[in-house]
Amino acid sequence: MPRGILERLSDGVVLGDGGYLLELEKRGYVQAGPFTPEVVIEQPHALVELHREFLRGGAEVLQTMTFYASDDKLATVGLAGKVDEINRNAVRIARDVASEADALVAGNLSLTWAYDPDDAASADHVRALFDRQLQDQLDAGPPDFWIGETFSYTGEALLFVERAKATGLPVMATMCFEKLPARSYEGDSPADAAKKLAGAGAHIVGVNCLNGPAQQLPIAVEMVEALGGGTPVAAQPVAYATSDDSPDFTSWHDFPYGLSARTLARGDLAAFAGDARDAGVRYIGSCCGSVAEHVRAMAKVLGKLPTDEREWRSTTGQAMSAFEYYEHTETEV
Repeated sequence: MPRGILERLSDGVVLGDGGYLLELEKRGYVQAGPFTPEVVIEQPHALVELHREFLRGGAEVLQTMTFYASDDKLATVGLAGKVDEINRNAVRIARDVASEADALVAGNLSLTWAYDPDDAASADHVRALFDRQLQDQLDAGPPDFWIGETFSYTGEALLFVERAKATGLPVMATMCFEKLPARSYEGDSPADAAKKLAGAGAHIVGVNCLNGPAQQLPIAVEMVEALGGGTPVAAQPVAYATSDDSPDFTSWHDFPYGLSARTLARGDLAAFAGDARDAGVRYIGSCCGSVAEHVRAMAKVLGKLPTDEREWRSTTGQAMSAFEYYEHTETEV
């Protein structure tokens, strides 16, 4: 049985996986717009392959493909009746692939678009949405730990922590920030949000999505400093070239159809991985736009490649590839 997430974090950095929804949309298995995860039951082979690519790249955690797999969200595409099947199948698929290596499965939940801090009834509704996903995934697994992600409201993230913690499994909760300086919708700074989540019992807190590495790393560092090393911090940026003026890639006019031209090179994510490790970030992953090449580059920097690259050289002194011919070398950026 693989060691748990908290044991691994106590020993050092853990490398997460990459992005699922946008990559599967590019491959024709997910519809742009709603970005709902019916691929889990309609084309599961596609999800198996992407999980396996991340695993081969060095990921130590595979997240279940259950982002937006809640009643309200699936109802927007006529799939409210498939909530249980999608959540359960996603765990089984991730577990099957993770068993091919020493990898963990993280049960994934996300923002619901149903939370309204001005409507007291919305909190219980969100709790019910979370509880159904959590129970489905427990029934099919269970996962090794939970990841609740992409919360703009600290209040919704706290509801996730409350419900996930009740299962007895370790809990990771990550915020997202649309603008700089970074603030939750309630006005919490990254430091304040991190303290609230850790105080509520989250075992790992952090930031994910929306921002590229340059904008996200300072947010994660603020959380590291606020928690003083007591609670591990996670960072999972997107693999797109965001900027201080435009830090949220989903707000771009060319989202999602023109994103390919703004994709970061693998070396940019590799550099982020090294910088994040040096800054004290303990769970280092990536989000939308990050594919196997990015995960592999991060794994190489962190010393987590699952297999060694074979040595090669010409035996005659004559170049035997264009790489040799032009005297290229691998660079991190």
